Amino acid sequence: MSLARATASRFARIALGHLTREYPNKLDHVMAGPDDVRSPRDLHPIFFGSFDWHSCVHGYWLLATLLRLRPEIPEAEEIITLFDDAFTQEKVAVEVAYLARPESRGFERPYGWAWSLMLQAELLRHDRPWAKVHAPLAATFKARFEAFLPIADYPVRAGTHFNTAFALVLAYEYAEMTDDQAFFELLQNRALVWYGQDASCPAWEPSGDDFLSPALIEAEAMRRLLPRASFELWFPRFLPDLARKQPATLFTPAKVSDRSDGKIAHLDGLNLSRAWCWRTLAAAMPEADPAKPLAINAALNHLAAAIPHVSGDYMGEHWLATFALLALENG
Repeated sequence: MSLARATASRFARIALGHLTREYPNKLDHVMAGPDDVRSPRDLHPIFFGSFDWHSCVHGYWLLATLLRLRPEIPEAEEIITLFDDAFTQEKVAVEVAYLARPESRGFERPYGWAWSLMLQAELLRHDRPWAKVHAPLAATFKARFEAFLPIADYPVRAGTHFNTAFALVLAYEYAEMTDDQAFFELLQNRALVWYGQDASCPAWEPSGDDFLSPALIEAEAMRRLLPRASFELWFPRFLPDLARKQPATLFTPAKVSDRSDGKIAHLDGLNLSRAWCWRTLAAAMPEADPAKPLAINAALNHLAAAIPHVSGDYMGEHWLATFALLALENG
């Protein structure tokens, strides 16, 4: 369960094949009048490909991460050329201006917001001007989190883009990379409000189009945001029967009946994101915990169920490699 050079190259080729593919395209675009009928590339000069805006953002994160982890891959120069063309002040200014529209208040909340911060955290790890150029867009989304989280009284526990725990996980990466203690505390406080009292999670999943495990991603958010001692008290209350492989659904990879159906194809992502969470949670378990080997084995089983299907049909191909990399490089 690690990123081999051939796998990195495969993932890079997949992403390079869709990041600048404008169509088909699913816009998150509220129109105030006829002048707002515009093409994806016109609206979003950087993130116009990959079927939808957020997939394009995390496709760039994927390539930036691959470039750092495996700089020797043959696609490296093509990645650098793409990034140099994409991350210009002019293009970022258009992306930022789009967010200033009153109709864009809820644009990509919270999934796209979080991925923009995750991308910025990765760009900061590179000795190139990309992070500085992209910074105004990331700053806009950070400000949106700061305005939204205090008024978000309830979490969203769906296993899709609206999941609030997943947003906290990615935003945490940005807070850590920028050493922004105030932002970290905002994320931590909201996690405690939303999830601090949760116990005996029944894990009623998967739903038919989940690509996140509501149970495991919540646990992963708390692992990151709580002090270790606090998490070690919270986690056994939240999932008290892991040593008995309960809830059983968390240990069982989801079946994917039709990968040409974009919603059903989400379930490959569920298997990959579960593998990611099982790995990180297993790493946090004490060595003597009888649930630890079960968690490791669950991660392996979920990864094996999904990794062959990262490419093949565009409904999954435009995004699944991102979640495969999360599964391979965490834990």
